[in-house]
Amino acid sequence: MRNAFKIAIPAALLVLGLALPVAAHHSFPATYEVNRTITIKGKVARFMFRNPHSLVQVDVTGDDKQVEQWTVEWAAAGALSRGGASRDTLKVGDDVTVVGNPGRSTTEHRIRLNSILRPADGWKWSGEFD
Repeated sequence: MRNAFKIAIPAALLVLGLALPVAAHHSFPATYEVNRTITIKGKVARFMFRNPHSLVQVDVTGDDKQVEQWTVEWAAAGALSRGGASRDTLKVGDDVTVVGNPGRSTTEHRIRLNSILRPADGWKWSGEFD
């Protein structure tokens, strides 16, 4: 019995250790249409510079003059810092153009950022992230 525990416990810990990284990260293709891109233009309502992914909320005014708030999923704060962005990069009220992959549920108004442009000064960011 003692020998069985010597094998079973390390085996269980190994399986658990391998499973945790998989459970800790979601699949972008499950949430976003990664083979499609859309462009939204609007004003920054909120910028959350954080991990595991930063978020930008953008108020987009439609043709009908109704405002829809879009949630833009971006890279982690550490990756953005290495790319020259900081928590002060975007301010509430900044006009931005975002290109990215739309969310699978159209009612959620979500987009996975591929690139962002602030036309006022030409600042832009583009790239891949996990």
